[in-house]
Amino acid sequence: MIDYNRILSQRAQGLKPSGIRKFFDILDEIKGVISLTVGQPDFVTPWHIREAAIHSLEDGETYYTSNNGMLELREEICKYLNRRFSLSYDPKNEVIVTIGGSEAIDLAVRAVLNPGDEVIIPVPSFVCYGPITEMASGKPVFVNTYEKDKFKLTPEILKKAITPKTKLLVLPFPNNPTGAVMTEEELEGIAEVIRETDIAVLSDEIYAEMTYGRKHVSIASLPGMRERTIVVNGFSKAYAMTGWRLGYTAAPHEIVAQMRKIHQYAIMCAPTTSQYAAIEALKNGDQDIESMTAEYDRRRRLIVDGLRKLGLECFEPEGAFYVYPNIGKFGLSSEQFCERLLNEEKVAIVPGTAFGECGEGFARISYAYSVRHINIALGKIESFVNRIK
Repeated sequence: MIDYNRILSQRAQGLKPSGIRKFFDILDEIKGVISLTVGQPDFVTPWHIREAAIHSLEDGETYYTSNNGMLELREEICKYLNRRFSLSYDPKNEVIVTIGGSEAIDLAVRAVLNPGDEVIIPVPSFVCYGPITEMASGKPVFVNTYEKDKFKLTPEILKKAITPKTKLLVLPFPNNPTGAVMTEEELEGIAEVIRETDIAVLSDEIYAEMTYGRKHVSIASLPGMRERTIVVNGFSKAYAMTGWRLGYTAAPHEIVAQMRKIHQYAIMCAPTTSQYAAIEALKNGDQDIESMTAEYDRRRRLIVDGLRKLGLECFEPEGAFYVYPNIGKFGLSSEQFCERLLNEEKVAIVPGTAFGECGEGFARISYAYSVRHINIALGKIESFVNRIK
């Protein structure tokens, strides 16, 4: 009989399963669930983008592309970053097209870390940063952000976390799960701390187009930060292209050169069909972004107002498409609250603890769903809350 403990990597076995996926598994066992869990636009990819992909297939464009991605796509990415966020990159040697933003994050971490290097990760945040750091032989250093600070990273919190072993800071803003956004002034406070060090920054900007009331600012646009920042972005959220699995990273060529080597051996290149779709999205998709973001804003106001009317304290999200209500006053843990809501009312939301231990007492609710869907869920949440008061 095979001893799998001897075959399998101890590092892989030591990774904790995603707290989000663990909760999703329960959904398969219950029928008729109203789900507010998935971080995925409910919009279909706009037709002109799909049509570009179809035409590429009809034209027989089914071959490998450059490791970096098609040059035309990289040129359009650079035009987009400059047009939307005042970022300037060389498409020939400072951009890599990746399999979603997730691969870009993995490439960045592996290209930067040596064994034992520390990565500062503000939490709550998306679940991948810590495990990817561990798989790269680094040490995740989780730092809590707080509701009183609107879940933003402050210079004071950052300074306390820095040690001689700190190599990388993750900036996950606009934030999943809280919806927090960092303003230019707030990012300048972070930049002031970082400029005095040799620490690199991984700026995950996948929700950059989903901000409400203000325009997204990248820390890479601030003085002295471009040369140490790795920008990660993609097409999943802004263009409703989750299933196309396409992202990209933009960074100084010295960093990109190392990321490219890892990408070459692990992936080789992103899907050709998706790249043709992305070219069309970047050329002619600004209006798609505007209309979808306006609809998310309408849903944001609906769900925040609805939760507050139920007596749920709710930080108003300024970006992404999630709300992060405080459920601590009900005397239930986050998992207990979400499991009971699911079992008793068939409404699924995600425990805050899926995004870090500091998420205890909170839950994440996605509003990437129709108004009708949200209204039905709010009615059921109201019944549940009234019952457990």
